[in-house]
Amino acid sequence: MQITPDIVTTLRPDEVFVFGSNAGGRHGGGAARVAYERFGAVWGEGHGHHGQSYAIDTMSGLDVLEREARAFVAFATEHPELRFLLTPVGCGIAGYAPQQVAGLFSGVPGNVTVPASFVPYL
Repeated sequence: MQITPDIVTTLRPDEVFVFGSNAGGRHGGGAARVAYERFGAVWGEGHGHHGQSYAIDTMSGLDVLEREARAFVAFATEHPELRFLLTPVGCGIAGYAPQQVAGLFSGVPGNVTVPASFVPYL
């Protein structure tokens, strides 16, 4: 299992920054702001692949986060040509602990790096 670096400032052309967002796609802080300013996240789009970013809604409840995580795992599986750098989604402003969130990403394919804080729970 590959570990996502704690700080991501640049991406290779085949890499995608995976971050926690809100349903409205207001990327005002944290990893969402980085995604918006550096990696092509689109203001107003709180879900899915845009530019070199992939938004996961972490602010609409754990049930929504679970659905978003499953959709992301399916997307990453369908795109083996890309390398996805999963940040500790849900563990910032959304307020979840890694043990609450990490298991939602079980089954990530080999083209997904995971945050170190998720490893014990995968």
